[in-house]
Amino acid sequence: MDLDLVKLIETVGYIGLIAFIFAESGLFFGFFLPGDSLLLTAGLLASHGDLKLWILLVTLAPAAILGDNVGYWFGKKVGPPIFSRDNSLFFRRKNLLAAKAFYEKHGGKTIVLARFMPFIRTFAPIVAGAVEMKYSWFVLWNMAGGLLWATGLTLAGYYLGESIPGIDRYFLVIIAVVIFISALPSMIHVWKEYRHEAWAFVLRRLGRAPASTPPGDDQTTDRPAGGTPLA
Repeated sequence: MDLDLVKLIETVGYIGLIAFIFAESGLFFGFFLPGDSLLLTAGLLASHGDLKLWILLVTLAPAAILGDNVGYWFGKKVGPPIFSRDNSLFFRRKNLLAAKAFYEKHGGKTIVLARFMPFIRTFAPIVAGAVEMKYSWFVLWNMAGGLLWATGLTLAGYYLGESIPGIDRYFLVIIAVVIFISALPSMIHVWKEYRHEAWAFVLRRLGRAPASTPPGDDQTTDRPAGGTPLA
């Protein structure tokens, strides 16, 4: 997406930036917002004196924490039926289910880990509310994740701008790297889930019949002495 984040932040100002971080943190229609990139760019602008660092630090983390709280209470109010809700313009059921699977695997740590994963971070607090995670625990994990994410990325952008002369020329590359690292766990999950279909698709494009077992999979079938598969 050809989006000038500097112009966007300069246009919406502090209030708009706070609103974006709040929305991506807990409102299900905010999953498409580029939170990581916005925080890094805001930090860079602060290093140039275009924004006040102290204002960013005292507003963005609370916005992220409050957004997750809204997501939690939305999930708690709507409950399990939300997982069977139909797709709409601003809602994708598969993202919610992915967040639920991630939550079931990692428990309360999901609230912190999800902060650094696009899409997952928007739906994780909603899942926590829907499965009725103990609110006191949610608040602790939420505060830790919100501070690490919003404060950490903003300071990273600020110190990069302070430390590296002419970093503006390379900042898009840095943002791309951060987005890639943030999305890496999701990409690994998608590959593990759909690698069979992907391998079959590649073989079809090459005009070959799909192998029964993709490379790297060590699947064995119990067989009797005669070599015929057991039912």
